[in-house]
Amino acid sequence: MITNEIIVHGLVQGVGFRFMTKLVADQLHVFGTVENLANGDVRIVAQADSETMTHFLTKIKASPSPSGHVETMQVRELTDVQPLHSFRVTG
Repeated sequence: MITNEIIVHGLVQGVGFRFMTKLVADQLHVFGTVENLANGDVRIVAQADSETMTHFLTKIKASPSPSGHVETMQVRELTDVQPLHSFRVTG
């Protein structure tokens, strides 16, 4: 399993981005969290196998919200993360 922290920049707050991200995560069986950051970005922690993670990142880059727009994403792998069992909107 891979766990990534994904910082999403663009029009990603106030457009349903977090809730649509949760729908995508639930469809793909990705576990983790999604939250708004004070600077207008969105932070996602996502855990999945490699193939699923690639598919998830592709869907997030295309913006799961029809009203949103992703300009850039910063992805970094997290290590020593315990297995996650759900996907939650946390903030």
